[in-house]
Parts: sequence; C-alpha cells; structure tokens
Amino acid sequence: MRLLNESNIEDIALGAAVLGTGGGGDPYIGKLMARQAIREYGPVELYTLDELDDDDLIVPTAMMGAPTVMVEKMPNGDDVLNAFKAVGKFIGKPIRATMSIEAGGLNSVVPIYLAARLRLPMVDCDGMGRAFPELQMVTHTLFGINATPMAMSDERGNTVLMETINNKWTETFARSVTINMGAMSMIALYAATVAQLKQCAVAGTLTKAEEIGRTIRNARINEADPVNTVREAVGGFLIFKGKIGDVQRRTEGGFAKGDAFIDGIDEHAGHQLQLSFQNEHLAARIDGEFIVTVPDLIALLDVDTGEPITTEAMRYGYRVAVIAIPCADKWRTPEGIALVGPRYFGYDVDYVPVEERYS
Repeated sequence: MRLLNESNIEDIALGAAVLGTGGGGDPYIGKLMARQAIREYGPVELYTLDELDDDDLIVPTAMMGAPTVMVEKMPNGDDVLNAFKAVGKFIGKPIRATMSIEAGGLNSVVPIYLAARLRLPMVDCDGMGRAFPELQMVTHTLFGINATPMAMSDERGNTVLMETINNKWTETFARSVTINMGAMSMIALYAATVAQLKQCAVAGTLTKAEEIGRTIRNARINEADPVNTVREAVGGFLIFKGKIGDVQRRTEGGFAKGDAFIDGIDEHAGHQLQLSFQNEHLAARIDGEFIVTVPDLIALLDVDTGEPITTEAMRYGYRVAVIAIPCADKWRTPEGIALVGPRYFGYDVDYVPVEERYS
C-alpha cells in the first residue's frame, strides 16, 4: 500500500491521458477535482489486488458521455458520490474500495476524488488498460461479470439505478439516459470481488500512468526529445508526424465522433494520416491504408512537449506525433477482438498487432 497525494495527481492524469487514446475525459478537470478532494480530506490509500482479501467488494466509478460536452458542462462532485452510494445501497454489502474502470485523463482520477471524499481506498488496476467508448468494452465482460447493478447520476441530483440482462443492454439503456442527462453522467458499475478482479482486471494501471506522466515531466526538465521519451516509456512505435489540417467532429448518440486529417512533416512529408475516433482513437490510415486499429492504442502527442492531445482538444495547425502502443493481452483473444476489434466499429479490416507491422 502507498498513499496518493496532490503531487501524484499531476503525473497520473498526464500518463492516463496517454493511455486513454484521446478519450477518458479532460485530464485538467479530473486532476483539479482529485487535488481539491485530497487537499480537503487527506491522501488516498492505493492497494494492489494481492494486498486485499479475495472476498472484498470493489465498485468502479467513472464519467460516461461525450468528452466534448464536459468542457462546458462540469460535474459538481456530488453526482459521482450519489451513483456510488446508490449501488452500495442496492447491493446491501460493504464496499471495500473503488477503482478506475478505464485508463483516461478524467476516468483514472475520478475514483481518486471519490476515494478521498469517502475515505475509501483505491485499487491499482482497471478494466481496459486504455479507454474504450462503450460500457460493455471491459475485460470484466470477457470473464462474465455483469455491469449491473449500475447507477447513474447528474449534476442536478437525479439518480437512475438499472439492472439488465447483459452488458450490451446496459450500454444501450445507459446511453439513452446519459443523453437525457445532457450527454454526460457520473456512473458506478461492475461490482466485483477481488478474486474476480485477479482474473479479469488489468493490473498496475495507475502506477503505469504515473510513471508515464513522470517521464513526460522529466523529459521537459532535461530538454530530452519528449515524443521519443514517451514512445520508449510505453513500449510503442512512432507511426507518423504531421500537422493537423482538418478535424471533422460531431456529437452523436452520446459520443464524440469524427476524423482528423494530418499532413505529414519531416520523414512523413507528402503523406496524410486519417485518424478516426469515437470518444477514443479507433483507427489510423496512411494514404487510405489501415496501419493501426483497436484494440491497440493510438496516442496523439504534441511534437514539442510530448503532452497527449484528447479528441476534443484537436485543432487545426497542431504539430503532432502519432504513437501506436500494444494493447493488454486479454484483448488479443478471439473474444476480445469480437468485443472491441475494428469490425465491431464498422471498419472492413482484420486486426493486426501493431508490432507485427513495425517491428
């Protein structure tokens, strides 16, 4: 066990935004919430799964909706507490700790905010090792763990509790409720025991995010090449450098969807990369040919600082580097590819591990 304090939050939020592949919410908002809560209520205990009892109950918390909306529609803090408490009341058993359901700038630190407010521990794991746009897209689903009971709450104080027959139906109904809540809600779901998480979860996510964030910060201090430093830290591959020439973005069905078109610079001059996203970056094509797809991670970094750029922050003229990162092994099973592979999102291409293209 170790303590998370204000000094950890900056690095966690920054590194989680890299792993969040453009999604998972605005890291700036998330770190402000977490830092304020720690300042008022004290540091948060962070445990590994091996340090807890197998029958301890863990409930993740997160934000659901279109990240573009959250830039203007802020959570009030009580909304995530309301969702978490509603799940606990329904289950009728003590909740030992919370955790991140995904790696993302906001969704990696929202549970830290909740843990500080309620004086609960955090667990150093998540359900993706990255971020995905739909609720059923977690490793819990691969191991038969139900998303429900799930609670959703908005900044007005409305709370909805649901049970569904499977995790895909949870996504369907929850997306509709989120739209009616203003395209953003705070959620608690996927209650699981530590024994279940030892099988299904991606371990060490918060620590990994913090290490990536610290690497970016140290690269700035030491005036090292920030992009290459991040690439080495995540074991990834540099696939493109360029300038954003156009971003076609829309908020549709509770998602931020669209494409960014990046004109190559340096060794990539004369080529164009198309980056397609649905909250998160899903596929990258160079001159029309797929070169990286989900479930591998696609991170967009500022060329000069190495800072990750979320889908809602992409703008014309930004000079960027595109990094591809191998996903967690659990996603590379037939069941994982069926759940989050490129064909699920409508791309007529088979998944090829990124290292097979770039090694």
